[in-house]
Amino acid sequence: MMVATVQTSDAEMVPDRRAVARRLGIWLVLVVLVMATASLAMGAAGTSLWLALADLVQGRALAPVDSAILWTIRLPRTIMAILVGAALAVSGAVLQGLFRNPLADPALVGVSSGAALGAISAIVLGAALPPSIAVVIGPHLIPLAAFAGSGITIMVLYRISTRAGRTSVATMLLGGIAIGAMAAAGSGLLIYAADDQQLRDLNFWQLGSLAGSTWARVGVAAPIILIALTASPFLARGLNALALGEAPAAHLGIPVQRLKTLAVLLVAAATGAAVAVSGGIGFVGIVVPHLLRLWSGPDHATLLPNAALLGASLLLAADILGRIVIAPAELPIGIVTAVLGAPVFLWILMQRRAELAL
Repeated sequence: MMVATVQTSDAEMVPDRRAVARRLGIWLVLVVLVMATASLAMGAAGTSLWLALADLVQGRALAPVDSAILWTIRLPRTIMAILVGAALAVSGAVLQGLFRNPLADPALVGVSSGAALGAISAIVLGAALPPSIAVVIGPHLIPLAAFAGSGITIMVLYRISTRAGRTSVATMLLGGIAIGAMAAAGSGLLIYAADDQQLRDLNFWQLGSLAGSTWARVGVAAPIILIALTASPFLARGLNALALGEAPAAHLGIPVQRLKTLAVLLVAAATGAAVAVSGGIGFVGIVVPHLLRLWSGPDHATLLPNAALLGASLLLAADILGRIVIAPAELPIGIVTAVLGAPVFLWILMQRRAELAL
């Protein structure tokens, strides 16, 4: 009787992590809404979101300048920040579950480097395209090239790491590092051959930016990212089982090989789309999932949707800071995420020194 009492008392003292994660998800939804509203309301221009909404409620037409700033510049940029932040955070969470390593990142398997090589190739070599092709592709050239770069990277990586129908995670990890190094070398050669205007474009793009967000780019990236985000919760049970090891996961009925393939393809699609429209943005994929594990536990059923929400909130906050810190100029968002994320990453390393043998 005494034992039952102690067990009941202990159970009451231990918080239900799923309940904590659900409450955290509700708070994160509110944070995303607040940050999205702030993103629409703040910027170098003096356009007021509240006056614009008042005009719409009262049936008055917006001034052309205010309408262009709010609906053509700020709104697609806000949507893009949500999509890119969610894509990078979920990609990081999936990779960390797949590799069973909390320091895994989308750049780890070379997908980011491959997408960057494709985009840089489009910037440097795009002028050499025949006019007929250039007119048809137009503003979609860089996103398409980045998608192609990420797709080729993941196909090569999958071919290297798969033998007799089985994919080796360790080979995939090492192959991703090698492919990333080769892609970085190719990008360096193209940058060396670029002219002054191309160098300015490349420099801004490599640092990460949402300044070029348009409805056309949202239309290109949104379907890919949304499909990847929608599919990610279906990997949760498998990733939870994989934490025990591949053999125990297989004994639990998890199709491990199919799980690896789907996880890698999902990360390739989400990361490739994000890099295509925003350039290089670091630390979101590594910091967000780790913080959520500390707050609400490692269950991927709640970790993945919460990662999407926290990643979106973080990138919205970083974009707002980038717009207002040195207004009317703009700070590249990659610099902001590095400044915010690097100290957190160092803290993670310090906390895990013994486990990682650093």
